[in-house]
This record gives sequence, structure tokens and C-alpha cells, in this order.
Amino acid sequence: MICLDMKRRLNMMSRLETKIFKTKQIIRGLTSDRSGNFGIMAAVMAPVLLVAAGGAVDMSHAFAKKQELQEKMDAAVLAAVLKSDAKSQRQEVENFMGAFLPEDTKDGQTVEMSSAAVLTVSNNPDGSVTGTFADKFKPSFLGLAGLNELNISVSSTAIADKADTGGPCIYVMGKQSQAVLINSGANVKATKCGVDVHSTSNPAFIMNSGSTINTMRFCVKGTNYIKNGGTLTNLEVGCAAADNPYAGKLSEPTVSSICTTSGTRDGQTQVMKSGVHCATTFNGSPKITFEPGLHIIKGRMIINSGATVVAEGVTFYFPDVNSEIRANGGLTFTATAPTSGTYKGILMFENTSNASNSNNKQQYIFNGSKGEQLEGIIHLPNRDVVYNSTTNQSNKISMVVNSMIINSANWQLEPYGSAGSSGTVGSVRLVR
Repeated sequence: MICLDMKRRLNMMSRLETKIFKTKQIIRGLTSDRSGNFGIMAAVMAPVLLVAAGGAVDMSHAFAKKQELQEKMDAAVLAAVLKSDAKSQRQEVENFMGAFLPEDTKDGQTVEMSSAAVLTVSNNPDGSVTGTFADKFKPSFLGLAGLNELNISVSSTAIADKADTGGPCIYVMGKQSQAVLINSGANVKATKCGVDVHSTSNPAFIMNSGSTINTMRFCVKGTNYIKNGGTLTNLEVGCAAADNPYAGKLSEPTVSSICTTSGTRDGQTQVMKSGVHCATTFNGSPKITFEPGLHIIKGRMIINSGATVVAEGVTFYFPDVNSEIRANGGLTFTATAPTSGTYKGILMFENTSNASNSNNKQQYIFNGSKGEQLEGIIHLPNRDVVYNSTTNQSNKISMVVNSMIINSANWQLEPYGSAGSSGTVGSVRLVR
């Protein structure tokens, strides 16, 4: 719609037409007795009549330009919402609106294109993209009446609906041979998500008899594998394995040189405050409660057989590849990620900014447990994860690892957050 400023100018035009009508009445009165004055009055009124007629033409052109801008902006945001980052979305909108922008357009969220035109592109919390363009229309005739410009603005918002096509709960990023090894006794069920394997080596994975992997999809980028038996549902080879969705996006904390806890801890009840835990070992079979917050595990934390661990609203961070939580078996473990704050949704993650970690990948071992319930993002791309003995797990996770060995596990998997959707776009639409 033409903005309020333009409406005020339309009201001025209406008042101008009223004055013209009254002037005509005066002219009729004058010319009834003084027909010689008609030429003089006509000459006086000519500019006024020209402005009235020309103003209608100006308004028609202004509406036509607004309609053109609106159509371009609608198309621009529909294309932009398919892009994955703000910079690309901005560039896509500029590509569509290029005819209305000067040559010196700069990247940014809000940029004044000239003294008149302004383009804004913004990301909304629901994933939609809004584009707004404001410009000034210079009329040809209304300038005679003091209306030198008319403000025009358009706005559009588009959103992309995601198609649930069985994306990964587990991302195996390693390119090496045998990136996944499934041994006898493995029993994994994930009907709402799957496993994506990036290896193209020969073989990319090996599956042995006596195992069952029932996932929504088992996507392997390579085409060579060894299957010695067992049941594997929804296998796809040569498929487009999903990229690591968290690469470079997790904020790594500064690790204090002061240890909050360290060494051996005795006692059947242990309460762990957030902080740095250095090479800590728990004797006996205690109940260990991690208070909500960030817990930095520096070195190996050893939890003996039979212990119970409760960690609700907790994030575990490993500053190097030699740091881990190692349970010796018979563990009962319940852990959930924070629901707000800097580490919202992150249950476990490691330092990936230090090249020495990525160049020195290490094992991360989950030993047998009575039951584990984990919920959150587990980002361990520098770890070769191993599940030993019988591990009973019910996880709602999105896990990234370098490689994986499943020796024996009863594992129920459900997607966490955006896991379970491959990110494939089902449709895009305008929402306003």
C-alpha cells in the first residue's frame, strides 16, 4: 500500500479539486456578464487543470511501480528462504531487486542504497525471511503543487516447510575404511531417524551376523560394504550423507587452570558443582549428581561399576581428545542438556578449534550399563566411539562421531531437536 505520506498527499489533491470546482463557478459568474474575460480566466486556470490531470497520471504510475516492487520482493524472499545463512539470503534478495539498487550496494542487514532507497533483509525466529524495500517516486506533475516525491514501500515474508524424510540421529564423519563396525549382539532401533556414514572407502562399513539395525534409513556415501549377516533395514548406498550440522557453531569455553575437583572421591553420595574436573575417580558405587551448568572434564573421569549418575540441565565439555567420562560397567546414567542459555541443547561436546585434536583422534568408550537415558546433542567428531558389552540405552540424541563400533547394545534411538529431518524442503510459501 502507498504509505501514510502518500495518503495525505491524496487528501491534498482532493482539496485541490474542490478549489478547482469553486474556481470554475466563479469563472462562470464572471463570464456571464463579461465574456471578454473568459480568455484571461482560462489562462489563469490552465496550470491548475494541468496539475489535476497530471496528478492522476502520476498516481497511476506510482501504483504501477509499487506493484512491480511487490512482485519482485515476493519472488526474492521465496528464493532467499532456501539459502542456509543470512549473507546468502541477503545476496539472493539483492539479485532480484538489482534493477532498483545502485551499483555500490554493500552486504549487510540494513543498508541505505542511496538517498532514497533502503533494503532490509532479516531472519525471523521461526526460520522465515522478511524483505522490505522503501523508495521514493518522483512525480512529473504533482511537483507543480509542491509534491516533489511520494514514499513507496513493500514488504514480504516467506517460510520454508521442512519435509521429514528420515534424517540422521547419528553422523559418522570419518572417511576411513570400516568407519562403522556392527558386531554380533548389536540391536539398534530408530524408526524416526537414521545413520549417515560419510566414508567412501572399501568397505565403508562391516556388519556381522547376529545383529539387527532397524533405522528409518542407513545412508552410506560409498557403495562398497561387507554384510556377513544380520538384519539391516532401509540401507541406501551412494547417497548424499548429511554434513555435520554443528561444525563451527558451538561456543567453546575458556578452560580455567584451577580444578574445581580432582583426584579420588570417596562416599556414597557425590554432588558435583559446575566447573573443571581434573582426572577424577569415584570409588565404590556412589550416586553422583552433577548440578545444572557447564562441567569441563579434563583428563579421564572414572566411574566405577554400579554407580548411578544424574545430570539434568548439564553440558559436558572435553578440552582435548584424551579427556572423557569412562564408566566401568553396570552404570545407571540419566543426563539431559540445558533448555536455555549458551549451551542450550548441548549434552556433550569437545574442542574442535585446535588442529592437534582433529589430527590425533582417540577412542571414546561407552562400557556396559544397566540403563542410560541421554537427551541432547553429542558432538564428538574427533572420537572413535565404541560400545562395549551390553549397553541398554534409550537416547533422544543428535550424535556426531568420527567412527563407531557397536559390539553389543540394546539401543532405542529417537531424534533430538532438528535430528530426524534431513532438512529437505517440502514447500516454500509467503506468510505475509
